[in-house]
Amino acid sequence: MVDKSFSDSGIKEKASIEGVSEEGAGPYQHTTADTEPGRAILFELGVEARGVERIPEDMRDVTHIWNKSVNMVLTTISIGVLAQQLFTLTLPHATATILCFGAVGTALTSFIATLGPKTGLRTMVITRFSSGYVGGTIYAILNILTQLGFAVTCVILGGQTLASVNPGTLPLIAGIVIIGVLSLIPCFIGYEMIHYYERYAWMPLFVVMLFLWGLGAKAGFDLSTEIAHEDVGCFGGIVFGSFTGWGPVVADYNCKMPADIPAKKIFFMTFVGLYIPICFVEILGAALTSISDPAYVDAFANGGTGGLVAQVLSPWKGGGKFILLLIALSVLTNNIANTYSAGLSIQALGRPFAMVPRFFWTFFGFVVYTVAGIAGRQHFSDILSNFLSILGYWTAWFIIIVLEEHFLFRRPGGRLGGYNLDDWDSPSRLPLGVAGVLAAGFGAAGAVVGMAEVWYIGPLGRMAGAEFGADLGFELAFGFAAVTYPPLRWIEIRLTGR
Repeated sequence: MVDKSFSDSGIKEKASIEGVSEEGAGPYQHTTADTEPGRAILFELGVEARGVERIPEDMRDVTHIWNKSVNMVLTTISIGVLAQQLFTLTLPHATATILCFGAVGTALTSFIATLGPKTGLRTMVITRFSSGYVGGTIYAILNILTQLGFAVTCVILGGQTLASVNPGTLPLIAGIVIIGVLSLIPCFIGYEMIHYYERYAWMPLFVVMLFLWGLGAKAGFDLSTEIAHEDVGCFGGIVFGSFTGWGPVVADYNCKMPADIPAKKIFFMTFVGLYIPICFVEILGAALTSISDPAYVDAFANGGTGGLVAQVLSPWKGGGKFILLLIALSVLTNNIANTYSAGLSIQALGRPFAMVPRFFWTFFGFVVYTVAGIAGRQHFSDILSNFLSILGYWTAWFIIIVLEEHFLFRRPGGRLGGYNLDDWDSPSRLPLGVAGVLAAGFGAAGAVVGMAEVWYIGPLGRMAGAEFGADLGFELAFGFAAVTYPPLRWIEIRLTGR
């Protein structure tokens, strides 16, 4: 994934707090919140002050663009585990599904990443240039729910695994709270601290994943015992969502990079940084569920993914427990990003929300997902599968709308001829948003008629499969939005001129 480095939080950001004018800072500059002594003191203590304001070109000096820590984590293993647990795919078919659906999802997400340096804007603010201020607010709401949903799965899984280090000594609730608090601290300080952690954390975690591969193979991957119902469509939608789930936040972490960095370089580095670690770890999760030893089967049945991983490491006794602790804490690299972007998305709801410092919304998100994790701690697999499926639906139409706006209307020589970035927070100069909202509605309709979930099967989804249907939700959401957005947007531009 693109490196999430924020290196201008020193003198330049201090100038912003003290009221020095900043091009493109909009109404968030010179506000009471920016000049409060309390906020300035927090900045002096290291708390990041910047929120969703546009980053001017002369304040960007980040050069690091390589990071894969956020996906070399236990949470990614749990997605691969669903292949056999819920959708009864054999390991070869699960592997093929992860590789194919993952490639599509990664390509779409990598496109969104290229817009960060071009605009200097956070991802949810970029949506205003296709769907207007109202549409951008709708996307911000969806993304808040998305990041909090990811965070819920992280704290539950991390808590489960902490409880598995020494069974019976740490309650699951306590484990969830510990993961939540540890995720909050770096986000409260800001991304300068997060940057260093994320840049290097993948190295020991990669070694740990190799240990799991080796110990799992020694225990014996037995493909002959796997149930083969082959629900590729539903699992493919979940895999797609696990990749495109980074789409609504990926520009948050490279908008401080110079605008002249080639888009191809951003695309390639994002693709490699997402695709390789996610595929590597999701396939590991699918492989671990093929171990037929009764001890491993019981560990998974009683302790979920955390229990299964603990059993895999059990031959190493005390050393295995130490590695299990590292794996439990690996969810922090993922959850830090969820927590940080949730705060930014709340600010992107509108000016009243942006006036409140980001670290307040970060704390608010922590409280919400920790409480939700405690409440849903016994239903992790259901929460994860349903959440990722729904995530795949809305990210599909969100990405195609932004993509079509960029290539059809904002390209040089296009109808609008580019982005007027000074308009990022001016509703009267942004698109009205009717086309974007309507196209999103058509995308949602496509998802509804094509989905196949435990709680609802759409008419087309039912026709596509046998007993339980086949999930076509994200494909139809993508297609419906892709077909309807260009003509609607053309009409909107013709009538409004923006």
